[in-house]
Amino acid sequence: MMTYTQLPFQYLSSNNSFKLTSFAGLPLYMELANKCGLWSEIIKRLHSKVRGWTDLQIVMSLIMLNLAGGDCVDDIERLESDEGLSTILLKIETHGMKHRERRNYEKRWRKSKQRAFPSTAVIHRYLLQFHNEPEEQNRSIKTAFIPAPNKLMQKLLSINSALIDYSQQNNPHEIATLDQDATLSTTHKNTALYCYKKYKAYQPFNTYWAEQGLLVHSEFRDGNVPAGFEQLRLLEESLQQLPAGVKKAYLRSDSAGYQEKLLRYCAEGKDERFGIIEFAVAAKISQGFKRAVLEVNSDKWQPIYKGEGDQKIKTEQGWTEVCYVPDWAIKRKDAPNYRYIAIRERMNKQLQLDGLELAESAQPIQRELPFQTIQLDQSEYKLFSIVTNRTLPGNELINWHRARCGYSEKVHSVEKGDLTGGQFPSNKFGANAAWWQVMILAYNLNRVMQILVLPESLKNKRLKGLRFHITS
Repeated sequence: MMTYTQLPFQYLSSNNSFKLTSFAGLPLYMELANKCGLWSEIIKRLHSKVRGWTDLQIVMSLIMLNLAGGDCVDDIERLESDEGLSTILLKIETHGMKHRERRNYEKRWRKSKQRAFPSTAVIHRYLLQFHNEPEEQNRSIKTAFIPAPNKLMQKLLSINSALIDYSQQNNPHEIATLDQDATLSTTHKNTALYCYKKYKAYQPFNTYWAEQGLLVHSEFRDGNVPAGFEQLRLLEESLQQLPAGVKKAYLRSDSAGYQEKLLRYCAEGKDERFGIIEFAVAAKISQGFKRAVLEVNSDKWQPIYKGEGDQKIKTEQGWTEVCYVPDWAIKRKDAPNYRYIAIRERMNKQLQLDGLELAESAQPIQRELPFQTIQLDQSEYKLFSIVTNRTLPGNELINWHRARCGYSEKVHSVEKGDLTGGQFPSNKFGANAAWWQVMILAYNLNRVMQILVLPESLKNKRLKGLRFHITS
């Protein structure tokens, strides 16, 4: 056992009057927010009624709270206690003002302004202004409902376009691959509703632009709202957010997006700006599809490879194209073609045993597994499917569709783990929706910093790791 010895360091008090900060990187984000037009958009669009504090001061304080690693409103006091950071912000507030403008600014306060960051009470009052109380009565445990945002919330939602446009101007892309997915964020708020996993949660729905790494749209929702609820509307709103210069849009989604209206909208070119939207969506397995898979000759199955060129790795999964046409796809003679790709993976013995349980008679009975299965060549397989209107070879299409899981789903972890999307400040739905949307602004501001400012080694580093290099 190691004996105790005093470690070779000691704390010394100092009378040094210099105000140091532990968050030296945050002013860089303030500078970027000013440069990209985020500040001017907040000033122009938001006009709240919190005495003394401006919308710009409160929203930017919450963005910095996210970037610094805070979890909740109370963590704003950690930023306020940092004398160096507070001194910088107090100087920024009056920077560039003429004498008369500075005097008018100081009159906003009953006493001389001492705090650089708004108090927790001010933030709570501010967030409550985004709550639409008349919509509250329509929220129901049994019925999926999305409360309409009030006017102030609508303006907050529109601010995100400033970051998207600035990123496109300085890092242009002609293609926008949109990955749509919902995420569950656990909560214990009394007014929250239960999700399909039987716990209280909110279930925001994200639309992620893969080429830019930005969230072009995020709608805050109750936990009982199905992931695919009104997904076509969300796609239309996301397409409207795409800036000038984008010429082609693609869509990737999980099985929540397997909806006739959504697929036909994309395949039939109903969008006025982009026309036909090529897509790959995880399809739900029907009995008709299973019968079509069983009719495929065993020599038609091909292995799935990951990677490209010399980096290709053969997996234990296989794919084949299936001759299958659902009923909804044959309503019109001129309907577009939809390709169905079947994917199989042999189940190991343990998985097969997990699917069985013994009844009182000791006879095994089938339990429901979280995926579809099929019997092929005397073996049990997990069965998955993708529907698409793209003409890519099957293996390439599968890897393209699966890239959605590699990026957009990682965003969920960042939102709830690295930023403040995992903890909510209020029992009011609208206040939590505003909290979520400010978090989205923080996410995109950080992404713009990575794309346009940071060196190559930090461009894809996760935010919680980036803090070691930038924000602290």
